[in-house]
Amino acid sequence: MPAMDQATEDRDTARVRRSRLSPERERELYEAVVELLGEVGYDGLTMDAVATRTHSSKATLYRQWNGKPQLVATALRHTKPVLLEGVDTGTLRGDLREIVRCSESARERDAALMRGLAHASHDNLDLHEALRELLIYPELDALNALLRRAVDRGEIAPDRPALNFVVHMVCGAFITRPLVDGQQPDQTYLLEYIDAVILPALGAA
Repeated sequence: MPAMDQATEDRDTARVRRSRLSPERERELYEAVVELLGEVGYDGLTMDAVATRTHSSKATLYRQWNGKPQLVATALRHTKPVLLEGVDTGTLRGDLREIVRCSESARERDAALMRGLAHASHDNLDLHEALRELLIYPELDALNALLRRAVDRGEIAPDRPALNFVVHMVCGAFITRPLVDGQQPDQTYLLEYIDAVILPALGAA
């Protein structure tokens, strides 16, 4: 998988921020940020509002996260119902189904948040870069690791062309179903999509 491995190797691995906050306090703050984001949207969210909601000082927020884009992207990552790096059921099909199952409860909320952030990022380069660096790239790295495990187990041929397009297939499921069917991609749809589209494209059983 040369193309997939190269993308991971070229990525900056020193992007994890060191925090002086306790894990409990950090989680509380992230949840408050996501809650505010759902209430007022990205443009309406301010560091003052986050400081007030979380009983923090703005100085602390800027010292830990540099600014609103970094704080929002980090909060979204750390409040995800499932992180890909934590999924390992022993089979590719099991891994993909586990991701769908664990994400079900927050799927509609996350979809609405990401639609709003996608719109905001068109006009905000700092937000665009923060989302890619702190939210999207870590998940891509974890997805690549998940696929490498499937290759190592012999479930997928290492030269399978579709390996480099799995994330595009996954995103396609979320983008096209509302456009084509007028419905959201619920758990039933996504599980069928895994078996009908992703696994056959990869040549997996």
